Amino acid sequence: MAKSSSLNVRVVEGRALPAKDVSGSSDPYCIVKVDDEVVARTATIWRSLSPFWGEEYTVHLPLDFHHLAFYVLDEDTVGHDDVIGKISLSREAIAADPRGIDSWINLSRVDPDAEVQGEICLAVQMLEDVRGRCLHCHVLKARDLAPRDISGTSDPFARVFWGSQSMETSTIKKTRFPHWDEVLELREMPGAPSPLRVELWDWDMVGKNDFLGMVEFPAKVLQQNPPNGWFRLLPFPRAEEDSGGNLGALRLKVRLVEDRVLPSKYYQPLMKLLAESVLGPAEEDAASPLAVLEELTSGDCRQDLATKLVKLFLGQGLAGRFLDHLTRREVARTTDPNTLFRSNSLASKSMEQFMKLVGMPYLHEVLKPVINRVFEEKKYMELDPCKMDLGRTRRISFKGTSSEEHVREASLGLLTGYLGPIMDAIVGSVGRCPTAMRLTFKQLHQCVEERFPQAEHKDVKHLAVSGFLFLRFFAPAILTPKLFDLRDQHADPQTGRSLLLLAKAVQSIGNLGQQLGQGKEMWMAPLHPFLLQSISRVRDFLDQLVDVDGEEEAGGPARALIPPSVTIREGYLLKRKEEPASLATRFAFKKRYFWLNGETFSYSKSPEWQTRSTIPVSDIRAVERVDEGAFQLPHVMQVVTQDGAGTRHTIYLQCKNVNELNQWLSALRKASAPNPDKLAACHPGAFRSARWTCCLQTERSAAGCSRTHFAVTLGDWSDPLDPDAETQTVYRQLLLGRDQLRMKFLEDSSMDPSLGADTGKGSRATEGVSPDALARHREAAAHLLEVLEDLDRAHEEFQQREQGKTALGPHRP
Repeated sequence: MAKSSSLNVRVVEGRALPAKDVSGSSDPYCIVKVDDEVVARTATIWRSLSPFWGEEYTVHLPLDFHHLAFYVLDEDTVGHDDVIGKISLSREAIAADPRGIDSWINLSRVDPDAEVQGEICLAVQMLEDVRGRCLHCHVLKARDLAPRDISGTSDPFARVFWGSQSMETSTIKKTRFPHWDEVLELREMPGAPSPLRVELWDWDMVGKNDFLGMVEFPAKVLQQNPPNGWFRLLPFPRAEEDSGGNLGALRLKVRLVEDRVLPSKYYQPLMKLLAESVLGPAEEDAASPLAVLEELTSGDCRQDLATKLVKLFLGQGLAGRFLDHLTRREVARTTDPNTLFRSNSLASKSMEQFMKLVGMPYLHEVLKPVINRVFEEKKYMELDPCKMDLGRTRRISFKGTSSEEHVREASLGLLTGYLGPIMDAIVGSVGRCPTAMRLTFKQLHQCVEERFPQAEHKDVKHLAVSGFLFLRFFAPAILTPKLFDLRDQHADPQTGRSLLLLAKAVQSIGNLGQQLGQGKEMWMAPLHPFLLQSISRVRDFLDQLVDVDGEEEAGGPARALIPPSVTIREGYLLKRKEEPASLATRFAFKKRYFWLNGETFSYSKSPEWQTRSTIPVSDIRAVERVDEGAFQLPHVMQVVTQDGAGTRHTIYLQCKNVNELNQWLSALRKASAPNPDKLAACHPGAFRSARWTCCLQTERSAAGCSRTHFAVTLGDWSDPLDPDAETQTVYRQLLLGRDQLRMKFLEDSSMDPSLGADTGKGSRATEGVSPDALARHREAAAHLLEVLEDLDRAHEEFQQREQGKTALGPHRP
């Protein structure tokens, strides 16, 4: 039975942050760490004390992570960035509520003595001789210690306390991975048994030593089960310091999702039931799993569930049937066509997630060229007179007043200059739109046309499709390109305003001009001629889009969301030469263009270069960060491979920033996840000057000194399908509605045929339903409850087996 763990994190916004710049403002950004591993960095929001980020991350994690931390910093062009404050959340605090955390949390001061990380390896023995009892503390080594010196390393030594006695190890210079292998002997003194405390310190020639962490073992543990193994370092116990809001606050949404995933055979009955529910009539679906889920879920939970359901049905080749089933249910209960798909229903959210999962490469192909132009050209555009900055125009009339008309004319020219290529790319993309999306839009188009055949509703079938494609896909991607992986950073305020105007225009075109000239934004009127001209092109585009033949791929075993040959990630990286000899570090790294797909990791001098060097993904054994001190360069990673002859090779790659580093790490780890013989440990440094820069060992073949992090990845649209994990999520959601389902269909006396008549106490959901339909609902509900109970029993059995193994197995410190 596999176990999975993931964190859903949303850094929403900040408020009342202190000013760190002389201008009386700050340039804040946020770093997200899991157990001292940086997993994300938000964009910098310039000149703001109340920044809005709105950035979301899904982090797949090992089950044994301990805490999540958010650091807010002020970016400085010169010198080091200023630390504003931090928020630290323990795993227990996040898991306390299944719904997670959604609140404002005050920032706390960053205390250097509390910023500890890493582990220490100890072997303790309690011995007796003629002089009495003594304790042997074998201090072997430590790993991943906090860097306390400007060089990015530390000079660690250990100090051991037992009762009134203390001893120290030697100091190992310039390493975060010290090897001591020293045995310290301490004699028991008269009095009560004493605990053992081991502290690690960074030695400083000038000033006081810096604290690196500690571990403590009660006297009872020393007697019964002396410590032997790796132990996580902890800060000194102290009360949590509350800044009282003086450092500001962050609004965070954090939810921990942990589950045990059973072997595939246990999920087959539920998967079969889900498949049958989308193949049956949508109108007779009151007691099916999908109907229960639709009634139960809301908000963020509904979006997460929609993603899981879409991926589950994609794996069975039934995504089109699933979406058609949900949309038919929603269309059937809609009386006013103007409200169709306007809510965040399960149908709307599922269609939205389907477009992201299947259509992201298509979106990038259509929008990325123009989005890049907007970011690079940084043109000033504004049509709203209330927001115009007339000082930006160089044309000043001789009467001494700036001309709004000149700003409007220039902005209109620039906007149409961007909108033209955007619309050309969209309407010319019929052949590039994924077939699965086109077939789904065709079903939607037909369904809406059948429901609203009247002449006055002739546009509704087009609006249903454009409402998803334009309003929920193209326009949001233009407005926030970073959230759709179109850019690595959020836009600055000026570029953000330009993107907002472009998104509004695309939204108006997607609405087919229905609300054009209405509402409060009459300042958009200069764009109306262009918008009206584009609307007729969009109608033709939508007609061509749904004019497609073919059927959805038949169901079968789970497969990748994208074919192995399709590029998952590409871009320029700096690659270190294999043996740079005496070259200075900055000359040893050369710019190369890299491609990653499910089969190969390849590179060449440029995207156009014909000759490529290729590394099979199946050869990858580890993908890890490299300490900054290894090459005196930030954002470096290593890819460790092993060829057919068993020889290991390491290539070092430098990324532009921490986000690009995390994205490449995550993509490479996911691509190589199925590989056997992955390394459990590796060196976070480099072998230079005849020794490893991390642990100072002199043998190139020395065992790795730091644990690998294959389990730490970022969730995104390219994640592989996992039908068992997805079905487990659906099962957990259905459990929440089990009692409601039982009361609604099985404990409702008005449904019992043996009573011979309606008692008048039936639920509203069953009013007006025929006896035959009620009987079918009852049978379906009973079947679903039986499937859920079988899964309950399977989970209990596996949990009991696991507990039995733990009780019988050897102790692992």
